[in-house]
Amino acid sequence: MFGWKKTPLIHTLIGEGTVIAGEIRFADGLRIDGEVNGNITATGEGRSMLVISDKAKVTGKVRAGHVIINGEVNGPVEADDLLELQPKARIVGDVRYEALEMHQGATIHGELHPLKSEGKPALKLASKNG
Repeated sequence: MFGWKKTPLIHTLIGEGTVIAGEIRFADGLRIDGEVNGNITATGEGRSMLVISDKAKVTGKVRAGHVIINGEVNGPVEADDLLELQPKARIVGDVRYEALEMHQGATIHGELHPLKSEGKPALKLASKNG
């Protein structure tokens, strides 16, 4: 999907029962099963994946290419490629996304903003003359 040849590898795990206070920057893949109090940002030019499991709680801004949420996020979320909200996802904050997949049961208490509308036409019409 989205021209990716393969899914980024998850190189980092924040385990259940772990609490981190502070900013996290990562490349490739990160899975969170614990609690993070601080911003989480994917770095670098390559693709990235962030998984926030059903056991996880994040308080802070979240930004990555492919974001999968099944836990709780208190803060804004931005997915440069795809945002997947699984059934137990709970977001309190505004959400920006390129593409969105939302399962029944997921909730968002904030505004939704597609990235496509920022500087790009929301709808491109094909013309008969080329």
